[in-house]
Amino acid sequence: MINIVLFGAPGCGKGTQAARLKEHYGIEHVSTGEVIRGEIKGGTKLGLEMKSYIESGRLAPDEIVVNMIANYVTSHRDVKGCIYDGFPRTTVQAEAFDKLLGEEGLKVDIMVDIQVPEEELIKRILLRGKDSGRADDANEEVIRGRLDVYHKQTEVVANYYKAQGKYASVDGLGTIDEIFDRIVKVIDAVK
Repeated sequence: MINIVLFGAPGCGKGTQAARLKEHYGIEHVSTGEVIRGEIKGGTKLGLEMKSYIESGRLAPDEIVVNMIANYVTSHRDVKGCIYDGFPRTTVQAEAFDKLLGEEGLKVDIMVDIQVPEEELIKRILLRGKDSGRADDANEEVIRGRLDVYHKQTEVVANYYKAQGKYASVDGLGTIDEIFDRIVKVIDAVK
């Protein structure tokens, strides 16, 4: 089993690339954002709790997110692997994730960090907001807030995986195919 953490700022293309990687490797795609949005749409207790965090661009509380991932990991022990898109987002989550995977006899094999300049991220997210109708993607002030939160709270997770020798950075500019090829190259190097 291979476990890949797909990492990068909002708008870097994690979701697009994760869908392609899922097909290429025949592994599962775990998007915490999609899981959370599904909970919100379903009007669940978790969804209602999470809605205010999403709308304001803040990160979800570590405990809730880790518990969602724990449920996923334990119920998907027989898959070929997983791409974690949008998780872990804090060092606390990364530490809890390592512990959780270790208890299942698993580990993170590689973190792939998709690097994109900030102004390009903002352009991409605003464009995505026009297509998706997501309120958190249509307001530049909220987007800048999300990027600020990413830089202050999430970017440091890369250091956690660098310290373990599991970090790879790829250029997130270019065509979808070019970026995909770069990602596959670093994943294949650890497989």
